[in-house]
Amino acid sequence: MRLLPRSTAVPAALVLALLPGAALAAETPAASGFTITDPRIKESSGLAASRIHPGVYWTHNDSDDGPYVYAVDSATGKTVARLTLTGIGTPRDVEAISLGPDGQLYVGDIGDNKDGTWDHVWIYRFQEPKELGDRTVAAEQFTVTYADGPRNAEALMVHPVTGRVYVASKNEQGGGLYEGPERLSADGRNVFRRVAEVPWVTDGAFSPDGTRLTLRGYLTARTYAWKDGRPEGAGERVDAPWQGQAESVTYTPDGRTLMFGAEGANSRVVAVPAGPAAAASDPARTPAPQRPGGVPTGSAGAQGAPAGQDSGGFTKGALVLAAGTALVLVGKRLFRRRNS
Repeated sequence: MRLLPRSTAVPAALVLALLPGAALAAETPAASGFTITDPRIKESSGLAASRIHPGVYWTHNDSDDGPYVYAVDSATGKTVARLTLTGIGTPRDVEAISLGPDGQLYVGDIGDNKDGTWDHVWIYRFQEPKELGDRTVAAEQFTVTYADGPRNAEALMVHPVTGRVYVASKNEQGGGLYEGPERLSADGRNVFRRVAEVPWVTDGAFSPDGTRLTLRGYLTARTYAWKDGRPEGAGERVDAPWQGQAESVTYTPDGRTLMFGAEGANSRVVAVPAGPAAAASDPARTPAPQRPGGVPTGSAGAQGAPAGQDSGGFTKGALVLAAGTALVLVGKRLFRRRNS
């Protein structure tokens, strides 16, 4: 935003009177990126912004860590709480975390390193603590199955208005968006049904008002309008940062910023203004070339560009996207095998 010359400066009170929402914007500056410094967090695979602890983000490791969830202060990058979940079994492949309108955190133990062979996965739910600090918390455990058979998934999103839980499966040829029952039940199995086609997804997040859904992969991210329980159209490309093992995304509580995270020791969380083709606001960010992203059903295809958008460079971009995705996938599989 350009500043007015001193000779034409307008009193701040007049500016606030003329611009609705200006006072709120002045009180809530845009979020900035941060580095997770806790050496215990080596595979941050999900992010959820706290609504009761300003500037705090909940995260967890991918696997082989135990029933732990961490609260990280974005002002310092330090862990301010480690929660130990009780009342659940042994976590298998925790991939996502999301905060629901009920003030409860939902943890998705939904990964499947065997490429969709487990006949069920789990979701854990517990109340976000009002006070931060290391503690043990009781969690509910929900068994999840898919109507069309086992899936590998890394994205779990809770709608901030309806409280409905969604899971996006992960597949080289594109995945599916699955809708859970209206309310999860701790008795029996919760069947998730496919409601839309989505691209390769490693995480996703709803905007705080529930009108947008952002999905990210290793190389791209797109934001879709959300209407009647479904994503609409081809979505708008978001200038997501290049992060290698890109695993997480969440909105800030004011909905103005997307926070993108990745696995690895001392991993960087990058702030990107929410909106189509937005540029990252993190000085440590290495920008990635713009590439076509995936699109939902009714458009050019899971890895194609929507009609009239990015059409000129689609072939080259698609090849780059496929090659990059393949390299990341092969690397991750080798890492899994080495540590299995």
